[in-house]
Amino acid sequence: MSLVCLLTVLLLEQVRPLPYRRVVHEPLARLSRLLANHFNAGDRRHGIIAWMIGVGGLVVIAGGVAAFLGWTNSLLAWLWNVVVLYMTMGFGESSRRYDEIRLALGAGDVEQARRLLAEWRGKTADRLSSSEVARLAIEELLGASHRHLFGVLLCFLLLPGPCGAVLYRASAFLAEAWGKRNDEEYGDFGSFARQTFAIIDWLPVRLTAAGFAVVGDFEDAVYCWRTQADRLPDDGLGIVLASGAGALGVRLGRPVPEAGSRVDRVEISPGDEADVDFMESAVGLVWRALVLWCLLLLLLGLASLVGG
Repeated sequence: MSLVCLLTVLLLEQVRPLPYRRVVHEPLARLSRLLANHFNAGDRRHGIIAWMIGVGGLVVIAGGVAAFLGWTNSLLAWLWNVVVLYMTMGFGESSRRYDEIRLALGAGDVEQARRLLAEWRGKTADRLSSSEVARLAIEELLGASHRHLFGVLLCFLLLPGPCGAVLYRASAFLAEAWGKRNDEEYGDFGSFARQTFAIIDWLPVRLTAAGFAVVGDFEDAVYCWRTQADRLPDDGLGIVLASGAGALGVRLGRPVPEAGSRVDRVEISPGDEADVDFMESAVGLVWRALVLWCLLLLLLGLASLVGG
């Protein structure tokens, strides 16, 4: 059942990618602002209450609808799982943006690739070389593949119905909206959201990295994971980026010009400079990892049938 849901959602995202920002991001942003306006008094316990209402409420609603539909009509329950997984993943939009950048670089239109990358990241890219554009695009793809595909999928599999997918998406959003703000107003209030998502994402981020290692250059992926992941900013994606860089044999990280200055970034992997060919390889890495997950789901399903 889970494999069929996943394949259905992947097909939907290829045929009609979800406008993630309009359908998911903006409503969650309004919810986070509403909760912050009502509960943020600068204290950690208020952040806990707001998180419980926001994330817990969404999980209860998703699980309650799934339970009700499962009791009344199994087909409707399955459709509900598909709808929720489709809305909580949103990898199709990231994949589309990445392909547009890759095609622009492949055609030699660096200016267009810079513009597309700036729109995707929300940061200026005017001074980036073609290699730097490719490098940052690969980093964005690897991060998006975890946050909008593998992480959601694993939580969807671990918790009943669509509860896990909703838990992952909502907690990831609040960790970003509240937990990463360093100002005094959000410091203690957002700490619970940040720490809770780190716990939720602990296993998914390592399984994503392991998948990249298995379907890529295993030795280099594990080496980069072990030696370089802890040198990256602790946003939960260091392991994914380090493993992906090693699996591809591409050099990620490194300083880039941004907002009139050169931003210092840790170099990941002793591989080659990023280019369009590596961008194509990164797409292949993500899809091979996804096929690996699908095969594992198929084997688990067959084992449960034989065991039953």
